[in-house]
Amino acid sequence: MISWISSPTARRRSNTVQRSEELLKDAGFTALSWPDEWHLSRGGRYYVPVYGSTLLAFAVGGQDGPLRMAAAHTDFPCLRLKPQAGMLKEGYGLLNVERYGGLILRSWLDRPLSLAGKVVLRGLDAFHPETRLVDIGRPLLTIPSLAIHMDREVNEKGALNPQKDMLPLAAAFGRQKGLTAGYFLSWLALELGVPEDDILSYELSTYPAEQGTVFGLAGEMISSPRLDNLTSVFACLQGLCAAEQFAGIRLVALFDNEEVGSRTKQGAGSLVLPALLARIYRGLSLDEDRLQRDLGEAFLLSVDVAHAVHPNYIEKSDPVVHPVLGGGLAIKQAASQSYAGDAEAVAIIKELCTSHDIPCQFFVNRSDSRGGSTLGSIASALVPVRTMDVGVPILAMHSARETMGAEDQEALMALLRAFLA
Repeated sequence: MISWISSPTARRRSNTVQRSEELLKDAGFTALSWPDEWHLSRGGRYYVPVYGSTLLAFAVGGQDGPLRMAAAHTDFPCLRLKPQAGMLKEGYGLLNVERYGGLILRSWLDRPLSLAGKVVLRGLDAFHPETRLVDIGRPLLTIPSLAIHMDREVNEKGALNPQKDMLPLAAAFGRQKGLTAGYFLSWLALELGVPEDDILSYELSTYPAEQGTVFGLAGEMISSPRLDNLTSVFACLQGLCAAEQFAGIRLVALFDNEEVGSRTKQGAGSLVLPALLARIYRGLSLDEDRLQRDLGEAFLLSVDVAHAVHPNYIEKSDPVVHPVLGGGLAIKQAASQSYAGDAEAVAIIKELCTSHDIPCQFFVNRSDSRGGSTLGSIASALVPVRTMDVGVPILAMHSARETMGAEDQEALMALLRAFLA
């Protein structure tokens, strides 16, 4: 299990969808394109990317049966480059960035960072540009802290301004003359081997250029960037790829933009999932009435990380119901429905864990804390099926580097295999 979190492909921004497609291809899944006509068959295994950052994959059983779905998200909190990102200050080349999602700003300081995402180039005509996926794959940037000698109250009043304090340092030009803020675009063109004028736009994010690592006196924990939400993406893919002898339909949706609310054309708040289900049923010569009847018995597992109780801040957790690292996956509940679920859904997942000897625990927020949310409630409002939120408990959620229990990932993968079997 450890290899997936310490390998370069796992630790990079490197287009999670692209890497997921490779895993699905290796497992015998066939690529579909949304604009094309689909020809589906019983026993078929398929995937379809949506706008390059969402991935939908499904397998069709040999006979009729239940519809089971699992969903996770592909994005993570980070710093994203603005247009015309190059900036010059006192011989330094900086990059102008903005926050994507609710990142912990101070955790991004003094780390080696790289860039990944996509660059859009001039194509055959205005409506058909060329999109090139990019992962620089080496340390490029850092965001240096101000020395404590110049900020004596940093440990007491260390607030950071995202526009002033979080600009990554990209180059040191010294006393060179004639430099302009266009240095970054020139560098990017050289990196891609294309004319500078061919670069029409880009969507590039910073990510920590560091490997995940196993630690703890018994090697029982993992420290890594992007545990939120690579842990869930990997578990969903493993569960779907392992599904072989089953009846009905098994589906995994890996959505983008969860960290900024999900309400985008490729997010869980879009109509992409109901549209996919409609196309699958039509492709299998099943009518709308059959789809609606199957939805009444369907189940969606929303998979995203949970908050483990923090040993230095125990008072921040519920006094009774709080998961610990190494205690198994977490079943997440909230009366506000910020996490999706009901009593029946809890019972189903709890019994599934019990019958397969999968360790599980529970998470709820403190009653005086709003807590977070995820895509389960949003997706199930558009596809009204019974839904349950689960995930591995972690510490330092939304930090540039997060911490989890190694065995909890094994528990999550076991649940997804059992659920999608």
